[in-house]
Amino acid sequence: MARKYFGTDGIRGRANGVITPELALKVGQAAGLVFQRGDHRHRVVIGKDTRLSGYMIETALVAGFTSVGMDVLLLGPVPTPAVAMLTRSMRADLGVMISASHNPFEDNGIKLFGPDGFKLNDTIEHQIEALIDADMHKRLSGSNDLGRAKRIESVHARYIEFAKRTLPRQVTLEGLRVVVDCANGAAYKVAPETLWELGADVIAIGTEPDGFNINRDVGSTAPAALVDMVRERRADIGIALDGDADRVLIVDEKGHVVDGDQLMAVVARSWKEDERLTQPGVVATIMSNLGLERYLGSLGLTLARTAVGDRYVLEHMREHGYNLGGEQSGHIIMSDYTTTGDGLVAALQLLSVVQRQSRPVSEVCHCFDPLPQILKNVRYRAGEPLRQDSVVSAIEHARQRLGDGGRLVIRPSGTEPVIRVMAEGDDRGLVTAVVDEVVDAVTRAAA
Repeated sequence: MARKYFGTDGIRGRANGVITPELALKVGQAAGLVFQRGDHRHRVVIGKDTRLSGYMIETALVAGFTSVGMDVLLLGPVPTPAVAMLTRSMRADLGVMISASHNPFEDNGIKLFGPDGFKLNDTIEHQIEALIDADMHKRLSGSNDLGRAKRIESVHARYIEFAKRTLPRQVTLEGLRVVVDCANGAAYKVAPETLWELGADVIAIGTEPDGFNINRDVGSTAPAALVDMVRERRADIGIALDGDADRVLIVDEKGHVVDGDQLMAVVARSWKEDERLTQPGVVATIMSNLGLERYLGSLGLTLARTAVGDRYVLEHMREHGYNLGGEQSGHIIMSDYTTTGDGLVAALQLLSVVQRQSRPVSEVCHCFDPLPQILKNVRYRAGEPLRQDSVVSAIEHARQRLGDGGRLVIRPSGTEPVIRVMAEGDDRGLVTAVVDEVVDAVTRAAA
């Protein structure tokens, strides 16, 4: 069944366009009703990133939750993984993160976590959607049963301590010069502080949010500023988070960007050596490079692939007992510590490997040579271009040209009206030609 509001990562869209106060109010009411289980006093924690629209959405959500009798604990600007952690820590019935992650400031979104700190499954999202479109008036609380709201202090300190405890106590970052780019987002306070407390010489950029500049020319989707700063300050490593800090990319001391596939390879190799992997393999998505799959195979490990979206990676991990997974984009999930992607925790795990091996980041993080991989996006207004006969024919022809030595992935984005066309293989020229062929067909159909 197609979902009306939820995409691959919560509800997302243009603030005050798609994500309106009316919708946020209904989401609060619907989610609050779905998660009222038992006779206890129910509570929800709400965090947000640094977008201007966060104030509007937060206020509307509070009204929705309190109108169905849920108490609200407001966390302020914190990373998405902090919301997941605090939902469990504070014994809340529900957790909410107001964020559009790596999207520009004009967008915003609502991510929901269950009492276990995990993102909701499709079944529960369908239940919430059904209530959003229903008349909930008769299910609102009476005057004496309305919820209360209050702000929680020391949230940052709690998360910093949690992140530090994912490392053995003897691990220190002394001697490392680290540039951290917080994308003017949710981690602008906690990430530099955590690294400093662990002993690193910290240079922070992207730490001056003004409500409009989240992800603008900074962060994991725009690493050029971090590359320049690493080179200028002769740093040992650069860490780029995105707007809600659930993903991370690394820049080595030479200024080269290291993506999520290489990070998973580093951690997988380290954890295999330490016998920490709960299954002999890693979970990633269909977008991860074939080079990662071949490298893991050389270690005797497998790569299980899922649909795009860290929630699907995590679902597969939970179902089959894996403790390491992630996405090429930098969502790294380490279920020994977290219930969702955590950019800061992933960076700390990498830094611990770097310290233990006493080798440059460029050597530690170059596990394999990625196969040529081309990704292009085609924006469309409406309809289903992928169902057009001309597009179906172009896709089939492209697959035949690639043969067994490559992969072709075409999928609509779950967060914006875009169709993503990706191909990879040993022959860059062939891969490029194949992508261009499919993109041309999709572009014509979309027009």
